[in-house]
Amino acid sequence: MEYRVYGNDVVLRIQKGEEILTCLKEVCEKEHITLGSVTGLGAVGEVTLGVFNREKFAYEKQTYTGDMEIASCVGNISTMEGKNYLHIHMVVGNVTDGICHAGHLNRAVVSLTGEFILHKIEGTVEREYSPEVGLNLFKFVD
Repeated sequence: MEYRVYGNDVVLRIQKGEEILTCLKEVCEKEHITLGSVTGLGAVGEVTLGVFNREKFAYEKQTYTGDMEIASCVGNISTMEGKNYLHIHMVVGNVTDGICHAGHLNRAVVSLTGEFILHKIEGTVEREYSPEVGLNLFKFVD
C-alpha cells in the first residue's frame, strides 16, 4: 500500500494481494481520520459481500472468486466506542462472464490494483446499535 495526503484527502494505492478494509483502516488510524467518505475502484480476485436479512437481524454473506472489476466502491468512516468504523458497499463484475455482485463489503483482496480516495471531514459521528433496526446507526454527538 502506498498513499499521499493532500489537504483533507488521501489518495491511496492498494497493491496486489492486499486486503482492502485492512489497508483503509490502517490509513484511517495513521492519519487520524475518524469521519469521512471513501470511494474506490480497481480489481479483486476474491470478495465477500453481504446483505442484511431484516427478519433474522443478521448479515448473509457470500464469497466470490475470479477476475472482477470494482465497478463502484463507496462508503463512510465514523467511530464506534472510540474505534474506526468503516461502512462500505461494493459492486464487482466481469462482463466476459456476465456477472455482477453487490453488497456490504466484508472482505476484498486486490488482484491487480486498487485506487481509493478518502475524504476527511472535521467533526465526530459515532455509531450506536439500534435494537429496532438491528444495525449500528449514526449517532450525532456535536
